[in-house]
Amino acid sequence: MVAPEGPAGTRGRCGPLTGSEHQPTTAQLAARARAVREHIVDMCAGPEGGHLGGSMSAVEILVALFFRTMDIDPADPEWKQRDIFVLSKGHAAMALYATLAERGFVPREEVATFCRPGSRLATHGNVAVPGVEFATGSLGHGLALANGTAWAQRQAGGTPARTFVLIGDGELQEGTVWEAAQVARALNADNLVAVVDVNGFQQTGAVREVSDGAPVADRWAGFGWHTVEVDGHDLAALGEALDGAVRAPGPAAVVCRTVKAKGVGVLEGRSASHFVRLDTERKLARVRGSLGAAAAPAATGGGRPGRG
Repeated sequence: MVAPEGPAGTRGRCGPLTGSEHQPTTAQLAARARAVREHIVDMCAGPEGGHLGGSMSAVEILVALFFRTMDIDPADPEWKQRDIFVLSKGHAAMALYATLAERGFVPREEVATFCRPGSRLATHGNVAVPGVEFATGSLGHGLALANGTAWAQRQAGGTPARTFVLIGDGELQEGTVWEAAQVARALNADNLVAVVDVNGFQQTGAVREVSDGAPVADRWAGFGWHTVEVDGHDLAALGEALDGAVRAPGPAAVVCRTVKAKGVGVLEGRSASHFVRLDTERKLARVRGSLGAAAAPAATGGGRPGRG
């Protein structure tokens, strides 16, 4: 495995967000992660339930990307020079919606409408929601989409915009992922970062029992990607890994070791957490009690951090 080196800003890329007004502390990021988890639990109490396990495993990844690494503007979601995020593991849309609500793309109160009649917040990503770039329901296609947006960003010229894509480890069984990985390396896509959520489970059970693809990091490195492996719940380590990934002279993969249903002690590391319907007060109270109370921090302002 190769850990990227070199100063931030190489090849015209801007580095991670800097400055006390834009660079959140690890404690602030952790508070956001707790708030995102509370939103996810509340969404699972809706009429349809939700994919709790894979949403919870990705929380710190999304918080690190949306609050620390990516250059985005909640006040202008279509800003042409924005960084692009693709949620390839589309069943984790609850985590994305909750993160977008905390980041200011959608009102926090809209989270309560998840999967209700007329709501924009569907089970899988809905492009009607600001900050959702693609509707990704079928697994295995997100990296190919990310290849396209990263290529378009490079063709535009004069912009340091990047594309980030979040992929699940069960999803790595799809051949399209590795075709796209090969293409990205051939194109020397130095503005493309794949973040892989390795929580060890897929819908039908443990990944190793269905089609074992370990060691995941070595596979990405074998395709010529600059690869680093990290604890996907350690916000400080995640930030450093993403810093290195954006400096890589080619496509980069950040392989995150995570826990399915992280933060919900009664469901952590269990296949049963894949889809959860908290349809009784007793179930909801048990999960909320397992999660623990966390106060949501103050809303984030809408200005563009990092560039200009």
